[in-house]
Amino acid sequence: MPALTPEVNTLLFDHDGTLINSEKAHYEMWVEVLARYNVELSEVYYTDVMAGVPTSQNAIDVIEHFDLDVTPQALEAEKLVLVKALLDKGAFPLMPFAKETVEYFHNRGFTLAIVTGGSKSSVHKTIETYGFSEFISAVVAVEDVKHSKPAPECYLKAMTLLGKTSQECIAIEDTHHGMQAAVSAGLKCVAIPTEHSARHDFAKATVIFDSLQHWLSAETL
Repeated sequence: MPALTPEVNTLLFDHDGTLINSEKAHYEMWVEVLARYNVELSEVYYTDVMAGVPTSQNAIDVIEHFDLDVTPQALEAEKLVLVKALLDKGAFPLMPFAKETVEYFHNRGFTLAIVTGGSKSSVHKTIETYGFSEFISAVVAVEDVKHSKPAPECYLKAMTLLGKTSQECIAIEDTHHGMQAAVSAGLKCVAIPTEHSARHDFAKATVIFDSLQHWLSAETL
């Protein structure tokens, strides 16, 4: 069971890999971009280094690792063109039991927010497509902070926007980088790894579940 004590009244959800099933798509987009530079991006490298990290930092990391002759800004722009094309066709699919989880905690009176290292446009597409507008009280995305995950700034900003303390909030994350951002902000963290983050170190998480469904089942016992 997660440590939901009486004073906890706010849940701060990560987006990619937590609420939406997007990591495979992001991996495939990076494969396409890096193939232009004769780089074969392995899923192991993506999982260990790139999953849960903002696109801007991904660009820096792959340029350094593969010694590419391109600027981070240009590489990031190539990736974002593919993201925009995908979102123009529709939102990323939800993770299993994402909507049920959001609705359940909203109905229990929790304040809910989305705190992501991804783009605000992707979050808004999710909110609009799946009818989350009545559930989500705030969004903090990569455009809203100077230093995104694994830095704590995004979570600190979310708490400021909501007028909440760290004792009132719990973060829900699927990667080590996201968990580190939450813990560095003084938050407890429910970790729900995906296939792309199963090898990450979640030792600092408050509790670990293998799916939103199992977390929800534990909460409703």
